[in-house]
Amino acid sequence: MESRALDIPGVFRLGEARRKPDQSFPLNLGREGVHEICEARHGDMAAMTGFALAAARPPSGAVFWVRQFGLAREHGGLLHAGLSRLSDCPTGLISVETRKPGDALWASEEAICSGAVGLVIAEIETLDFTASRRLTLAASRHGVPLILLLPWRREGASAATARWRVASRPSAPNAFDARAPGASRWQAILEKSRQAPHMAGRVFNIELDHETLSLRVVSGLAAHTPAARPAPADIDISQALPRRQTG
Repeated sequence: MESRALDIPGVFRLGEARRKPDQSFPLNLGREGVHEICEARHGDMAAMTGFALAAARPPSGAVFWVRQFGLAREHGGLLHAGLSRLSDCPTGLISVETRKPGDALWASEEAICSGAVGLVIAEIETLDFTASRRLTLAASRHGVPLILLLPWRREGASAATARWRVASRPSAPNAFDARAPGASRWQAILEKSRQAPHMAGRVFNIELDHETLSLRVVSGLAAHTPAARPAPADIDISQALPRRQTG
């Protein structure tokens, strides 16, 4: 018997292929669902914030940023001038600061349900499974992605789409000045993924392209500590610059 698709108004079309989830890096981070990004160790908050901004690609709308007072006091505030150097996200940014984790979670959910923003980013100290499930359902229902920035202590069960563990890496070599930093680099470990469970545990070494403000996966990065950059006194200027002839 030949199988034919049914096209009935108000009813989904049978036989139509389901859209396969994107299983390439960064697994729709910042575009769909709820992604937890955690510090690899204490002090990586700035690094993982930069990673989140560079990886996120919200479809449209402003960014709603929720911060807990304690985390903001410990790690510092947002530098708006630096945001544009990491991401081409829309220029509209709404920033809210709360004192308690519950208030931050409530503000995040309200922003998702409002339909007025394209991406929600929340820096919170902790959340339980119930809260993660509530936020995941809201993000799925309203089509607004959520990124949760969490400290290194974050463990346990979660209903989030994925959980990343992010650390900074030495920058790429600078082609114009060996003593200057090059492109920013991160190491991102995919701890959990409901979208691509077979990829759990995979390590991504990431580099930022400052011209396109996009991330690329870099293979073969050395795991050892890079050699120290030469000090100004160690550089022989006479060999670096051409000599000018006189007479």
